[in-house]
Amino acid sequence: MLKLIIDIFLTFLRIGAFTFGGGYAMIPFIQTEIIDIHKWLTPQEFIDIIAIAEMTPGPIAVNSSTFAGYKIAGFWGSLAGTLGVILVCTILSALAGKYFFKFKDNRLLKALFKGIRPTVIVLIGSSVFSVGKVALLDIKSIGIAIVIFAALLKFKLHPILAVALSGIMGVMLFS
Repeated sequence: MLKLIIDIFLTFLRIGAFTFGGGYAMIPFIQTEIIDIHKWLTPQEFIDIIAIAEMTPGPIAVNSSTFAGYKIAGFWGSLAGTLGVILVCTILSALAGKYFFKFKDNRLLKALFKGIRPTVIVLIGSSVFSVGKVALLDIKSIGIAIVIFAALLKFKLHPILAVALSGIMGVMLFS
């Protein structure tokens, strides 16, 4: 069990260390690690974890690593996942806070971030595609996705409201 806890910590440490672009950018990395590489969770379990992480307060990356860790190894797994994913960003954020304003106009730093941003978008899109193949298996699910997507674009629907509405539609369509 200790080896599993250490593996969870190191996996989420790696995810936290090499992901740029915010919590949603971590989702494809988490997906690859816990489904494809370690086979700790099924794609359906992963989708459920992302849904729960989205509905609960806090950053989605921290929530999803906490819930995934718990699903894999209980309390100690959730602690390992959470500490792993936040450790590097906590240290780097402290350093960035100290030095960012000193170097914010640096040409190379600006170029670095301009290069990273498109890849973050592609990674998020890739994760959406992978998760969509598992979550959108019937016409009702596809319909919910289309309605919520349209509402997000047209009405700038808040994510919490989007999740609540999709839950209500799910109850209406699937119960």
